[in-house]
Amino acid sequence: MFDTLLPRPVSVTPLPGSCPWPSPVDVRPADLPAEGYRLEIDPGGIRLFAADAAGESHGRQTLRQLVGPDAFRAASIHSGLSVPCGVVEDHPRFAWRGCLLDVARHFRTKAEVLRFVDLLAAHKLNVLNLHLTDDQGWRFDVPRFPRLTSVGGWRPSSMTGSGGAQDGRPHGGFYTGDDLREIVAYAAARAITVVPEIDIPGHARAALAAYPALGTSSSYEVWTSWGISTSLLSPTKSTLDFFRAVFDHLLEIFPSPVIALGGDETPGATGEHREFVRLLAEHLLARGRTPMGWDEVLDVPDLPPMVIGSWQNEAAGLRAAEAGHDVVMCPEQHVYLDHRQSAHPDEPIPVGWVHTLEDVYAYEPALTEPRLRGVQAQVWSEHLDSVRRVDYMAFPRLSAFAEAAWSSGPRDYAEFLPRLRDHHLPRLDALGVEYRPLDGPLPWQTRPGVPGRPR
Repeated sequence: MFDTLLPRPVSVTPLPGSCPWPSPVDVRPADLPAEGYRLEIDPGGIRLFAADAAGESHGRQTLRQLVGPDAFRAASIHSGLSVPCGVVEDHPRFAWRGCLLDVARHFRTKAEVLRFVDLLAAHKLNVLNLHLTDDQGWRFDVPRFPRLTSVGGWRPSSMTGSGGAQDGRPHGGFYTGDDLREIVAYAAARAITVVPEIDIPGHARAALAAYPALGTSSSYEVWTSWGISTSLLSPTKSTLDFFRAVFDHLLEIFPSPVIALGGDETPGATGEHREFVRLLAEHLLARGRTPMGWDEVLDVPDLPPMVIGSWQNEAAGLRAAEAGHDVVMCPEQHVYLDHRQSAHPDEPIPVGWVHTLEDVYAYEPALTEPRLRGVQAQVWSEHLDSVRRVDYMAFPRLSAFAEAAWSSGPRDYAEFLPRLRDHHLPRLDALGVEYRPLDGPLPWQTRPGVPGRPR
């Protein structure tokens, strides 16, 4: 049974016998790599040696896996459970094992975000990059600027697929400061850092609709379409002061050492827009945080040290490292989980390239340490209008990504697949995750007639 764990541990030593479950867990400190743990299980009890609080959390997740799928249910439905005896010693390959969740295009309730945090923790992922603002919605309450949510927090309609048709259904929602503090604390208790993102100077139509003076037109609407808007923030001192205040409020809520400011997809941007990005990055640095931007910010002159999210391709990450920046590899050619999972016509709203489960499992970043902080999967939500759609697109590919992010050494998909199919999918079933079956979508997971945008 020890061979069924996901992600695959560094070292596993099965021993004869078992320990009854539930049993007390004796937690002890240990000199292990960061986030590392060692589980020692024998008929007399369970000892968990942990390098730190994260190591303890990861060790407890492994213990759940060893108990079996029943340990992942909200309440136990069987008695007489046990844990196999043995020793598991483990630590992660990368310090940053992230997943972006886009709650701007389609809002996810607080309860739904907390559920997603639980799913990340079950896979020993440790960063939730929360994409809070975009052209289609502003999800972060800033009391000083209430129109950001009263106006920017909802839209009258949404594009259906990528064909241009509108569904005519109002969509909206936002998080209060206390909602976000709760999400941050809940994630921290599960060894997950929440990295918030406020996107500037593009992807800003929701902010412009709320406060048109931030732009160059007298009026804007929250965008009801998908794609890249040409509306940019006006890079004036008043706009800069506005967003300094927004980020300052963000810093009061999110203790993350890294704060994301976007900087991507800005058609028509000028030198003044690039200066705007630089000044906000320097503002975050002055507040003791490290700014993170998408790889387009590499075109900003005199860019201060940042974390670069290399999304366009891996060459951008190599360029960032050469310029002295730390890098999180998240290229759309490999780890964008909103992209379609097969070329079959039944795939719902097919977008982007085909990224199969095997493709995601095989991902290896081109960059190596010391500039590589880690890797991140991306769940953009233009076409994910419900938790069921998020589940379908994210899983089980996120399970494969988690093993690639955690486990060192060569990987063999033929060895991984039966572990996933026979042991890990039942855990997802117990958690209520409506993942994509390995042989294709179930009838109710299809979206007949809704056009996508395949590449």
